[in-house]
Amino acid sequence: MPSKSWRGSIGVVKPTARGALEDFIRLLPEDIEVVPVYLGLKLGTEKEFMDAMDSIKEKVAELAELDVDIIHPEGAPPFMIRGYQGEADIINELEKKHGKPIFTSGTSQVEALRALGVTKMVGITYFSGDINKKYASYFTEAGFEVLAMEGIPVPFSDVTLLAPQEIYAFIKKEFLKHPSADGVYLLGTAWPTLEIVQRLEQDLQVPVVHPVPARVWATQKRLHVSQPVKGYGRLLEEMP
Repeated sequence: MPSKSWRGSIGVVKPTARGALEDFIRLLPEDIEVVPVYLGLKLGTEKEFMDAMDSIKEKVAELAELDVDIIHPEGAPPFMIRGYQGEADIINELEKKHGKPIFTSGTSQVEALRALGVTKMVGITYFSGDINKKYASYFTEAGFEVLAMEGIPVPFSDVTLLAPQEIYAFIKKEFLKHPSADGVYLLGTAWPTLEIVQRLEQDLQVPVVHPVPARVWATQKRLHVSQPVKGYGRLLEEMP
């Protein structure tokens, strides 16, 4: 059992070892303990994401045994491809079984978009093909108008090699195709996008929801902590 910090503890299930754990801990307030476990996903295919659910449930059970305060299975794809309601059913099942509050990447991002007043979004991912349609369908089911869900062309294994400037240019190009958009959503933590969130918000004049700030914000809300952070966008700076 971890020695709990006095402001709370969170267990995270990380799909891969490249998912910005250091950024999450750095942006959290001090004295919130983070307990990570790993799945080891490698392919980034829809089949791998579908097959991962049993392993995710095992890792959630492991964290519940450690008696953390809240549990966060990271990784949007394994849940989003099941749809917004399908995800809700899994969360309800796990909360009833383990008696712990549980939130996913998708639920934290939906909550963040709503808190920032976003209704018409442009989504950007590092996936290609029809899986982006399923991500779009998830947010449509959650009540948003998804104007686009575009994937930057890169192999899943090379996502970390993208330059932030290249990603910024791609996001800006796709956003400007949709003048009515009032928000940008970035899926995934493996690519280097955290440092460009504030620049994107300044240049595009709309909120940008990134998984790491959304995770930090949702963690604070659930642990009844409120410590704003500057430099990573409106969500953490304003703590809506």
